[in-house]
Amino acid sequence: MAAPGKSNGIQLVVVGSIGIDTVATPAERREDLLGGSVSYACAAASYFSRVGMVGVVGMDFPPWCTDLYDRMGIDTAGLQRKAGSTFRWSGVYEENMIDRRTLSTELNVFEKFSPVIPGQYSDAPFLLLGNIAPGLQADVLKQVGAPLFVAADTMDLWIKTARDGLMDVISRVHLVTLNDGEARQLSGEHGLARCARWIMAHGPKYVVIKKGEHGAMLFSDEGVFIVPAYPVEEVRDPTGAGDAFAGGFMGRLAGLGRAPRLQDLREALLYGAVVASFVVEEFSLDGIERQTPETIESRMAALRAMIVP
Repeated sequence: MAAPGKSNGIQLVVVGSIGIDTVATPAERREDLLGGSVSYACAAASYFSRVGMVGVVGMDFPPWCTDLYDRMGIDTAGLQRKAGSTFRWSGVYEENMIDRRTLSTELNVFEKFSPVIPGQYSDAPFLLLGNIAPGLQADVLKQVGAPLFVAADTMDLWIKTARDGLMDVISRVHLVTLNDGEARQLSGEHGLARCARWIMAHGPKYVVIKKGEHGAMLFSDEGVFIVPAYPVEEVRDPTGAGDAFAGGFMGRLAGLGRAPRLQDLREALLYGAVVASFVVEEFSLDGIERQTPETIESRMAALRAMIVP
């Protein structure tokens, strides 16, 4: 793991959901899996920087889950425990392992989640706002100092139901990440370059547009950088790949210990693609938990060779 940096060692703070999942794929069905955007993002980031989580769980949250966080060096000072049950989600993936159907969503304690940033996190230099309501993202921004770099994720629900709040958050962060359909929905444009230009005109310096199995695109005033997805031989569970991608990306940036440059973002996105590829090869965090800095660097070298022989 990376050496501690600022804020009592916390270099990156991740805010979002923590849950217990039931996932069915064409090959297998698994119950009571650790999930949520915070779990995946923090696990991915932990290989590059000292990361702290902010989320909420119920009193039923299994001890083995917090044990896993501890083994990965993830700080849990921001993990709230509330009376009630932990957020639960269940879904099934189609044969193509891309399309999925949600079978059930039980918000439980997550329904009234109010993020509280611990004092030791307040001056952390990097912040990842996971896909939660824009009002909650704005509350987090009020509780932190002046981070070097803030990234925010969002989704179609917030574009439909909380657009004004979302636009306020977008105006206050350095980078926004969303998928191609959401970029079109938010901007009213069709071409992704025009979508990104519209979003950047409203505040952020960078926009990452995700394209699933086809990778992602980083837009800035200096042009476009295309990030491929690492081609794995077998996908067992795609759940959390996008969150791991964002976590690996932000963790890598945070580990630099300084304000990132464009080239830093490009390289960090490749690391995000690498850690996401480990996630999809197994269920839950099984694939990423068993990695080492050496296995990550080996796959990173292989990805570089695919891009530039």
